Amino acid sequence: MEMVDVTAGVRRVVKEAGVARGVCHLFVPHTTAALAITENSDSSGRHDMLQELLKTVPGQVEKAGESPVAHVLSALVGPSEHVLVDDGRLMLGAWQAIYLCEFDGPRARNMLLRVSGD
Repeated sequence: MEMVDVTAGVRRVVKEAGVARGVCHLFVPHTTAALAITENSDSSGRHDMLQELLKTVPGQVEKAGESPVAHVLSALVGPSEHVLVDDGRLMLGAWQAIYLCEFDGPRARNMLLRVSGD
């Protein structure tokens, strides 16, 4: 399990979209992955988050592709996020980042992104 910071790539796509004001919609089409916006100032925060999630969903994490815990964690965290865009930039807080949460990996994952607005 891991949390991969995808913020820089999302920022790049938002900038290339040329939308001044709107919404960035993010979605992962996987049953054992999710998206989260959380604290980014200390890498231990990602580890702590995964550990706390595992406490919330007791059970054994099994080998890749066979973990019911991964499916539950994915459903709890959720497959999508929406971030406002203003002046062509993501409106994230100073200590926020967007993470792809991998609960059954490592695997190749896709993240779908759409920017809409003015």
